[in-house]
Amino acid sequence: METTSYLLIAFVLFMILRKLFANRSPIPETSGKVFKIANAAEFDALLSSTTHVVVDFYADWCPPCRAIAPVFSELADQHSATGQLAFAKVNVDHVDNVASRYGVSAMPTFLFFRSGAPKGVAVENLAARQSIQLSADGRVERVRGADRGALQAVVQALAGQGGKE
Repeated sequence: METTSYLLIAFVLFMILRKLFANRSPIPETSGKVFKIANAAEFDALLSSTTHVVVDFYADWCPPCRAIAPVFSELADQHSATGQLAFAKVNVDHVDNVASRYGVSAMPTFLFFRSGAPKGVAVENLAARQSIQLSADGRVERVRGADRGALQAVVQALAGQGGKE
């Protein structure tokens, strides 16, 4: 019984120390085409000036957010089009009012906007799975987690639309 108690205490201490020393440094942005949103006004201005916006809601302490960040930057480099398709990052710890406005509760979460409002994206041959939230008509409304394939498929669909519905 004593050994079990010591193992349990060691495990709890390990988890506390791990949380205390987690990497909380800002996730570096490698693309000049990703908007780093600092407040709600910046976010609203981007939504009103661009037809389609892909938004990465993230946190610096989130390992999956760190893992998907280079993929998001690469997609922005390949597909950004002024006024048509923009990519933005919202740190949920710093701009929490925007995150709460759209019900973001897991990181990373990717939302897709059209003409200033969240709007699902029609993506052919994308099978439903836990990380993908679909609307009633089968459109991808959001992607939760570092699902590279789903994110790439949605961005490809948006880029192929060229600003169309």
